[in-house]
Amino acid sequence: MHSRVVGIPDLDGTEPVAVVIDVMRAFTTAAWAFHRGADKIVLAADAGGALAIKEGNPGWLALKDGAPAGGFDLVNSPGLIQEADLTGRTVIQKTTAGTVGALAVVEARLALCASFVVAGATARVLADAGADPVTFVATGEDGRAAEDLACAEYLDRILAGEPRDPLPYLHRARTSPAADDLRRGRRRGAHPTDVDLCLEVDRFDFAMKVGLEEGMAVLRPLRTRPDAVSDRAR
Repeated sequence: MHSRVVGIPDLDGTEPVAVVIDVMRAFTTAAWAFHRGADKIVLAADAGGALAIKEGNPGWLALKDGAPAGGFDLVNSPGLIQEADLTGRTVIQKTTAGTVGALAVVEARLALCASFVVAGATARVLADAGADPVTFVATGEDGRAAEDLACAEYLDRILAGEPRDPLPYLHRARTSPAADDLRRGRRRGAHPTDVDLCLEVDRFDFAMKVGLEEGMAVLRPLRTRPDAVSDRAR
């Protein structure tokens, strides 16, 4: 399999298969939202766009990163989302990097959003689709975020059929500047458990596929084969 890892600025919209990675925290939060019952997640480019979508769709919930803000119902924190009842709800998600990266590749033949919590399922979808080549998009820090690069390399090793002990990759993520910022309270709208929740490999047995629906970028869970799924996901 051929692959490359790029940042958002390097995308040109021609990638046939893309995996958009935001470990801390957009696509860990999204996975938890699905686990808590969300039906779909609509991705927004900015806060104004998110609120405009919400205004046109009563009952939808808006989520953003950073501190709580007027008009938004949820914040981009897996530690907080894991307590929410989202059964049957539609969530509108806007974040600084993750949703921006997903919107950049939404028209790809296959576009997935990923983090460590859905790594195994993401790799299975790619393998089942015979995806080659694959573009991994490390969204944080214009492609330099240590946790996103570690997750991309971990996925690449799985697809290559090589030994894939997750611990070295998790160590890189755990000691990243983003993890340090979260632990030290430098990011608003965070929960003390966020870092640990972002590092639970294969916590869930679904991947997350993004595509256009009625002109909106919509993220949905994509169930995969149950074999080799961590017991924690059951």
